[in-house]
Amino acid sequence: MKKTILALSLLGSFFAYSQEKSSNNAEKEKQIEGVVITKTKKAVEQKADRTIFDFSEQPQLNNGNVLEGIKKLPGLVATDIAGMMYQGKILDVYLNGRPLNITSNELNSFLEGMPANSVEKIEVITQPGAEFPATSGGAIMNIITNKNANKYLTATYSGNYSFTNYDKFRSRTTHSVNLNARNKLFGWQLNVGQNYRESMLNGDQDVILHNNTDRIGRGYFAKSGLTFDLGQDRLLVNYDIYHNNNDNYTASRGLADILVNLNPITYREADYQASDVAHTNNLRQEGVVTYQKRFSDKSQKLDFQFGYTKSDSKFAQDNFFQEGNYTDNGQFFRNAGINDVLNNKSDMRIANFKVDYSQPIKLLDGGKVSLGGLYERQDYDTESKGLTNLEYQRQTASTYLEFQAKLKKFDFILGTRAENYDISGITRTIKDGAVLERDLTTFNKFKLFPNASVQYNLMNQVYIAANYNKKISLPSISALNPNNVTFGSPNTQVTGNPDLQPTIFDNYELKVSAFDYAFIGYSVSSAKDQVAQIVMKDGKNLFNKQVNISNMKIHNFNLGLPIPFMIFSKPMSEIMKFDFNPDKINFMYLYAGYQKHEIDNLNNKGFWIFNIMTQLLLPKDIKLTANYSYLTPKAGYFYFTADKPFNNNLDITLTKKFMNNRLTVSVFANDIFNGQVMQVYSNPPEGQAVMIRSKYDTRNFGISINYKIPTRNKLAKEDPNILNQTKKEETGVMQTP
Repeated sequence: MKKTILALSLLGSFFAYSQEKSSNNAEKEKQIEGVVITKTKKAVEQKADRTIFDFSEQPQLNNGNVLEGIKKLPGLVATDIAGMMYQGKILDVYLNGRPLNITSNELNSFLEGMPANSVEKIEVITQPGAEFPATSGGAIMNIITNKNANKYLTATYSGNYSFTNYDKFRSRTTHSVNLNARNKLFGWQLNVGQNYRESMLNGDQDVILHNNTDRIGRGYFAKSGLTFDLGQDRLLVNYDIYHNNNDNYTASRGLADILVNLNPITYREADYQASDVAHTNNLRQEGVVTYQKRFSDKSQKLDFQFGYTKSDSKFAQDNFFQEGNYTDNGQFFRNAGINDVLNNKSDMRIANFKVDYSQPIKLLDGGKVSLGGLYERQDYDTESKGLTNLEYQRQTASTYLEFQAKLKKFDFILGTRAENYDISGITRTIKDGAVLERDLTTFNKFKLFPNASVQYNLMNQVYIAANYNKKISLPSISALNPNNVTFGSPNTQVTGNPDLQPTIFDNYELKVSAFDYAFIGYSVSSAKDQVAQIVMKDGKNLFNKQVNISNMKIHNFNLGLPIPFMIFSKPMSEIMKFDFNPDKINFMYLYAGYQKHEIDNLNNKGFWIFNIMTQLLLPKDIKLTANYSYLTPKAGYFYFTADKPFNNNLDITLTKKFMNNRLTVSVFANDIFNGQVMQVYSNPPEGQAVMIRSKYDTRNFGISINYKIPTRNKLAKEDPNILNQTKKEETGVMQTP
């Protein structure tokens, strides 16, 4: 314990000294003509309302796809059965400041199709203020893919190759190019990329279903941006497109009731095996136009933004054959394959317009007022074999007002957001050859969502903060979708629930943070009508569906502590003379979190999350990064109990830079001990419990390269970000719509 306290106290002195000296150096550098001053990026940055993870300079995070990188973040739990959580809070996932509006399998597929080296940083906003939509729920994970545009044409190439070798050899490749330029009229940027990935999934659901899936994923993306300077004002135009085309070949076996006759309908129990292929085709397009009005006072801003998103998804499953033996007499059967066992489509369209305004005001020792409004319309239709079985509409109108003020060592934030929801729709089903139509349960309410925080600054970069906010989380479209968009077997039924109700959150947090890296905190989220997935068994049939939990609380305690290795080898006097960058030294970062889910009529035990990240600077300027994560088993996670740890993996990355840092080469090994597996028992509120196990080919090895072609002029001035950049362009922090 003494060493821990010593490490933290020394770290405070190091960082304070480093910053003071860097500040003095910066003053001197400004007097030297022609020197370009750059700001060193921080691997992890703790702020009062968010944690920022830099991907661009961390090879252990950006050498695969985005989903693989996200799963390495300390404090984050990502599972196939219950989505993503960070420090006990349900995450709403944003891309460049706009919500994706997808969860579960569709979200995983989307993130797998994005190369991690296309991401600049990820913000996890644990305390969204009034300027963020109340629909952000517990917390927001904002994936930012922006780069900078230069006065002269520049290009950056990123490539990645990795392989796995389980039952057979499989390859994964990603390529992307980022182009930036500016002329006298406008600046522009184009970022394009593609990926190809082969992977494996083995799954077991009780004794009823065993499957082995050979997966092939193909994807591309293109992001474009234009910026026009109109005096002090700016006009931004963005268009993005993301496309994924995946094939899953599944060999399955199990015990099921096989249909043997249609008239009358007759089933016979059989041990069967089958071969199927599923095709998924997703296309997402986004267009945004932003007008930024600027004033002589740089802190006074007025932004107008219009955005439109269209996302189409197609899922089809074909059966090659089905054969086996009936259990009553052992008779062999073989059924010829059929097409369109499943044939489902969905179409989502979202249009929104928002206004944001902020200016400084004389309040206590200084303050700021922010206000704005948002109107959004979402339409979502699903189709199964030609029948439109869901027509969903949502209109949201909202406005917010928030004050920020300082008083000596205190910072205050007080705000509220008013939102009006009008949600309705129609669902259709076929029963006995007839189409049955009914209206969805409507949600037409006006609600206020207050937020408040107070922060006391103990010393430079050391503070204690208390936060509260009320939020709402609307069911994602993938949870509402009544169609199955995953593998379907004779005895499985996977469905969404179009009658899901929104979740209301009350979020509380107390946190102490020091020098961006070290922190300790406790939070609790109280949720009403929390959306959750349940898996249950009824005889030989498996049911996977979405439900509302009437009342639920999630308690979370977490801490993070960096330990620079120099404290064990250098005296205090020598260390205090050492001028260093905290991100360029040998250190270990420790994270531990405890989480407990309280659900009525369910005795869930809490679980611990541990993460250890170590950075070592080796000879020849080679950097070694090791990341180990572990999540304790035998604990409750929503309606599931982990039989084995969700996380139990070790990743190692070696990185070296060449050609004056223009070329970066990394070699890596992920999940070296092959310990990443999900094995849980379901605890459904009804029906029988089910054992679920899934294993991906997470152990992989590969190489990643990044080459930056220099500008014609090394002193070329950089423009602010232009890809999907909005209100807070001077800090790189996204303003969500």
